[in-house]
Amino acid sequence: MSKKAVLIVLDSVGIGALPDAADYGDAGAHTLRHVITACHPALPNLRRMGLYNIEGGDFGAPEEKTIAAYGRMREVSAGKDTTTGHWEIAGVQLSHAFPTFPDGFPADFIAAFEQAIGTKVLGNYAASGTAILDELGEEHIRTGYPIVYTSADSVFQIACNEAVVPVERLYELCRIARGMLQGNQLGVGRVIARPFIGERKGGFTRTGRRRDFSLLPPRTMCDALAEAGLTVYGVGKIEDIFAEKGITKSNHAAGNPACIEAMLSAMDEPFDGLLFVNLVDYDMVYGHRNDVAGYAKALEDFDKRLPEIMGKLGEDDLLIITADHGCDPTYPGTDHTREYVPLLVYGRKFGGNVKLGTRETYADIAASVLEFFDLKERLRGTSFLAQL
Repeated sequence: MSKKAVLIVLDSVGIGALPDAADYGDAGAHTLRHVITACHPALPNLRRMGLYNIEGGDFGAPEEKTIAAYGRMREVSAGKDTTTGHWEIAGVQLSHAFPTFPDGFPADFIAAFEQAIGTKVLGNYAASGTAILDELGEEHIRTGYPIVYTSADSVFQIACNEAVVPVERLYELCRIARGMLQGNQLGVGRVIARPFIGERKGGFTRTGRRRDFSLLPPRTMCDALAEAGLTVYGVGKIEDIFAEKGITKSNHAAGNPACIEAMLSAMDEPFDGLLFVNLVDYDMVYGHRNDVAGYAKALEDFDKRLPEIMGKLGEDDLLIITADHGCDPTYPGTDHTREYVPLLVYGRKFGGNVKLGTRETYADIAASVLEFFDLKERLRGTSFLAQL
């Protein structure tokens, strides 16, 4: 009989502004409250688990008796991006945020990058990933020059039309950029390949062959589990976020539906270890595009799949549901938001109706997963396993 910890990150599903949110321009952000009160999605299974009981939620009547443990977590690391959040979940706390480039990357770096790849680039400014295709897509098709852009996040993004630049060549360009973007001044959290299709403005569409090229993380729970001979199975962009470090198996599924199917299939496989899942659509498809109704519908869709997910858990398995930051789609702009994240923990052997309170760091998940597999290491967190 295998023993699994299933860790699902609902990418960007924050649950209220952190005390330092104003320092990031995010005072008053509350992804869940604003989505739920605006659209009233039906979330009966998340409610039963304890989502509506979490401190600071204030978006509906709490459940009288929850079937899971519930709480929220504070981000200690500086920043509010995907890499920072996932790394802290895995036990890493960063004292400095990854650098951002709201005015574009330095001219000397762009010149060096152009020399390294043998071609000029277009763009080099902060932009919406869909808007910049309309702005520069036709010129890209005419010239073949890659489109380079960034956002409020610590990212260097390269967009190429699949009919102009083969995807493998786009990945190669990203690997070159990743090798150059190092150190405190230039070491962005992620270099992102953004392949797209289409022939003219208004008809460009990004494809599912996006890839993220992250900095190599410090030691995480993934490394500790893998060294102990346990499987660390990443679903979605997990392998990218951790630069494959500590990941022993992966399914690079794209989008929430595909990732949920990949997770369910993986739960049937006979292995001991961590199944680490990222559901990206809340962030990429809805949060960044201020699509409140789409965000609510995606929450409903996940809620409908929860009984199936929980039904596949073995007697000894553990399910953890959380997030990595916020991305309030009702908030001005299209940025991530600095928020607490929810924490829901369920297992057949554990009792429900347990209040886990406000955890002082996302790294408490890493500590708990390590204890769950009888490892002594705790990294930077405090396990909540005994409270269950």
